[in-house]
Amino acid sequence: MTQTSDAKTFFKYIFPSILSFALSGVYAIVDGFFVGNSIGDIGLSAINISSPIVAFIQAVGTGLGMGGAIHYSISKAGKNEKEAGMFMAGAIWLMLFSSVILTISILCLCSTILHILGAAGNMLSLSEEYIVIVTFGSLLQILGTGLVPFIRNLGGSFYAMIAMMSGFITNIVLDYLFVWVWEQGMSGAAIATVIGQGVTMLVALAYIIQKKQLALAIPFSKLAKVSKSVLKIGIAPFGLSISPNISLIIINRFSASYGGETAIATYACIAYIICIIYLIFQGVGDGSQPIISQCYGKRDFVRLKRIRSLSYSFAIFLAVISCVIIYIAKDSVGLLFGTSGIVNSEVAKIIPIFLVSVPFVAIVRVTTASFYASENSFLSYVLTFIEPIFMLILMLVLPPLFGGQIMIWWSTVIARILSAVLALILKKHVDHHYLSNTILMNEKQKSLPV
Repeated sequence: MTQTSDAKTFFKYIFPSILSFALSGVYAIVDGFFVGNSIGDIGLSAINISSPIVAFIQAVGTGLGMGGAIHYSISKAGKNEKEAGMFMAGAIWLMLFSSVILTISILCLCSTILHILGAAGNMLSLSEEYIVIVTFGSLLQILGTGLVPFIRNLGGSFYAMIAMMSGFITNIVLDYLFVWVWEQGMSGAAIATVIGQGVTMLVALAYIIQKKQLALAIPFSKLAKVSKSVLKIGIAPFGLSISPNISLIIINRFSASYGGETAIATYACIAYIICIIYLIFQGVGDGSQPIISQCYGKRDFVRLKRIRSLSYSFAIFLAVISCVIIYIAKDSVGLLFGTSGIVNSEVAKIIPIFLVSVPFVAIVRVTTASFYASENSFLSYVLTFIEPIFMLILMLVLPPLFGGQIMIWWSTVIARILSAVLALILKKHVDHHYLSNTILMNEKQKSLPV
């Protein structure tokens, strides 16, 4: 393919994916918006404390769905239809099994988990009220997020966006009704979230059935092998989805010691906004994933690198645009969530610090997605989980030495810059491997008889 046709294909996949992930980011802040404007700082903080649990449930679906979808796409590119069907079936059965395990586990350990996350007193009771309902809807959330990657790999990027948009609109309407009109508070927000994800699941399932691609049958003798392969790839997209929340937990725990409830509420607002940008980057990475996986399945490493270069360029372009928009709007971010004047002032002051790291996050997200799309599982693991490790080390060292809460913020930024540097080093290593494979394949083709 030419560079022009590659660019057309790239944007055909990318734009619906970006919109889908942007919607999922706004989806995440909808509860915070309605609850914050209904209950105030304490409600916003309770949603913020609870969000890692919700994110974990949805990340399980994303990881299993992406793990299955990548193998599905690679098998399709290799003309192995039977194997492709087994990967879809294996991923769906893993989603069903994991939803049961997660529901039981979280309900049994709810109070303990929330306490570890930093909830106490009234914040703990509000968080429990929210999480118990969300947990009962684990099945809908895991299938809702897990089926969307299959839609993309079936060539339905636009329809994947429709599926997520349907759930998003449903969540907004129900949040308005349950939280504001009927004054159901945290419970109302949780019910709206679960029903919204259920709508996404139904729309996604309808597409797969309509395409006659739904597969549930898998030989028992193949189940273990298929599950292992799905999990091996799925750990990275799972980690990529959950890593901002691991960072959130670390930041909340250290902020509780240095800045108290005001610092937690401040970062809640910043995290909601920054999260949308990071999900847009993931939209670029995961949007290019079907093309990269197809190239990898066909061993077309030249085109693979070309698609990845387009991903880098476009993600960094979006990073710059996003930073400009957020900087201009920084004085209004806290007000959007109904925060107090003190918290809104802190948000406006701290946001520019976090904007420094945005282009570096773009590099990490695209690199990680390209790694798991081409079965470089171990390298994708490294990039997925290194940021929270860097962050934890820096927060243990910098705040006590150089300035308390302000260094909590800067530790986050420095950790993301270091992660991007590591991503570029690993990318160079992978490129060398691709070059070697390309040379080897060219030599084999030359040696074939004419």
